[in-house]
This record gives sequence, structure tokens and C-alpha cells, in this order.
Amino acid sequence: MRIREKKRLALVLSGGGIKAAAFHVGVCLALREKGFIFSGGPPEEFKKKYEPDEMTFKTYVGSSAGSVISTFLAAGYSVNDVIHAFQLGAGFADKKNFVSDQGSLKPISYFHIFALNGGNLMGFLPKFFLKKPMITGGLEALLKNGFKINGLFSSSGMERYFRKYVLTENRFESLGPILNIVATQLNHSRKVVFGKFKETTKDSTIKYANFATVSEAIGASVALPPVFAPYGIKDQKGKTLFYFDGEIRDTLSTHVASDQGADLIIASYTIQPYHFTPDIGSLHQYGIPVVLNQAIYQVVEQKIQSSIKYHKSISAILSAIEGYCKEVGILSEHRDKILQIVLERVNFKPNVDYIYIHPKAHDHQMFFADHFSLNPNILMTIVRAGFKAAIGTLRRYNF
Repeated sequence: MRIREKKRLALVLSGGGIKAAAFHVGVCLALREKGFIFSGGPPEEFKKKYEPDEMTFKTYVGSSAGSVISTFLAAGYSVNDVIHAFQLGAGFADKKNFVSDQGSLKPISYFHIFALNGGNLMGFLPKFFLKKPMITGGLEALLKNGFKINGLFSSSGMERYFRKYVLTENRFESLGPILNIVATQLNHSRKVVFGKFKETTKDSTIKYANFATVSEAIGASVALPPVFAPYGIKDQKGKTLFYFDGEIRDTLSTHVASDQGADLIIASYTIQPYHFTPDIGSLHQYGIPVVLNQAIYQVVEQKIQSSIKYHKSISAILSAIEGYCKEVGILSEHRDKILQIVLERVNFKPNVDYIYIHPKAHDHQMFFADHFSLNPNILMTIVRAGFKAAIGTLRRYNF
């Protein structure tokens, strides 16, 4: 694969809190250094500014924190704008000396990220303080019956931030690039992809929805339980449906980009389990939060690796079928028909290439970094980790 020969580039960004957002920023800095261009802005400007297509991202797929960075880019803000918005929000940059590439991007702070979930404050109180409970089980039953709060905070602050300060028009149709934001439907087992679709379609596992504004989709996608409460959005019939974090049902929705016609998908994710290093030792000595974090990382990373392995396996199967058909002298028209049948049955697109960027397994600083910190030192460490990971990965490819 030669990257410059690819015509439709997509950037897929995963979730993982502020930590993931900072990592994605580092990845974007590396991509920019390598000559990639991030398209963005309204459709009219988009068509004039981003031709030809070489090395230009025109499709963004974001989930949770990835939806935040994806929307910044799709709206036309530069990587520098995003960095400075976080710097100003954390209080360690000088607004007077900064000139935005797109326009003034309001600083993003804890106030925007952690809006208090006021409607459920009474849920903090165990119900046995309010009335006599009927508890017949153990600890799990106590928690289920006693604590009814659905999240410590609300993602309404993030929705408001994008609606008021980032998006001049709050519709997917008002953006030149393709932007898809992934969430998970709370009261179902399906993933939901918000975007500028002609109509809302669904099956048992996925819904493509066109009824949300961009800021509402972000509010749904970043609602990571139990930190954030599920986020409600009214559908086209006026019914409120609740959503939470886009990474829960499916991690790294690269298929969304390929379904939109992308032929090169660059995916950035931060879910990398810790691998033993002598300097750090075993995680068992670091307590429940660290062990739980490792367990979650292992579960999620396994899903990512299974998807990567699946693509490689299908590609190998197709090569084996084609090779065998040539070996035994099967006519090319029959060989092509057999291959086409297999491609349709497994929904595989052989012209699509993937590049995955993630932290190194032995990067213990990245593993231990706080997921929701705006501390400047922590953020810069994570940005550097993203930059180094991307540069190291991209070195393996021909441009």
C-alpha cells in the first residue's frame, strides 16, 4: 500500500476520557507532520478548499472522547486550536498571544466536562434512609435497591459547550466532511451511529440515525457510566430515547468509515493493557482501581484485536481461494464470481486498508495516567505519547 494513492481517507477516534482526547491530539500532530490534511468547515468552503483529495481526511468517526476531537476537526478548527482550548481551560496558556486558525475557540474546562447531574441528587441517598427497603440479597442487591442515581455528572455541559461555542450551525448537514458520532442505546442492545443520513434505518444490532443535532450526539456519545448519566434525545416521533458511551457496544467502529466509502482508515485508540516491566512490577500491589482498569482494558482490547484478526483472516482466505482457482485452472470469470460471493457474504471490502495507532504495551506512564485530568503536565505527557505512537506506526508504511 502507498498512502498517497489512497483517495478517501477516514480518521476513526476511540473513547477513553480526556486521556484519549489528549492522545488523539498527539496522533493528529504526527499525522499533520507527515503531510496529512484535516478537512473541515461548511460545505461551500469545504468543496473549494479541499481539492484534490490526496492525504486529506474527509470522513471522521468519533466515539466518546473521539467524538469531541472529530467534531472540532470537522467543524474546521485546527489541531492548534484544539490544543489551545484545552491549555486555556487548564489555565496554563496566554490567550492574548494566540491567533486561531478558524476563529476563537472557547477554552474547555472542568465546568463544561462535569455538569452536575442535578435531577438525580436524591439518588445519592440510600433509600433505606428514605423508607424501609425490601432487601433479600447481598451487596449487589443493596446497591441496586439502595442507590438509584444514574450518574454522578451529566454530559449536558459538553452538549451546551459545542452548541453555544463551537458549532455555527448545529446540524450534520452543515458540515462539509462526513461526521459520524457513535453512541449506545441504553434500553436496547444496539449501537447507534448519528450522522447526515437521508433517513433513520436500523436492524437488531445497529441504527443509523438522522434525528440528533451534532451537540446532542456528542452528549450521548460521551456519557460514560457511572461517571455520566445516560443522555436523552428525542427521535423523529418526539419520543425520548436514552443513550450512553459509544464504546460500550462496539469499540473502534471502523466499519462505519468503510461503509461511507473510505479506502484508508486510520484508527487511534488508547485501550492498551499494561505489560509487566521491572520498574513498575505487578499490578496486584496497586489496588482495586488499577486492577479494575487493567481488567477493562483487557476486555476491550481483545475486541479490537479480534476485529483486526478478522480482517486479516478474511484477506488470507480470499488470497487462498484465488490462488487455488488459478492453480487448478478455473476460468477467471468463475473465479471472480466465487470471490464476489465470499465478499458479499462476509461484508468485506478488499480495497480498504487500515492503520491502527495505540500506546506501547510497556508505556506505564500512559497506562497510569488519569482519564479525566486537565493537569498540564499529565496532558502533555499523553500528547507526546500519542505523537510518538503515531510516528512509530507510520514509519512502517510507504507514502
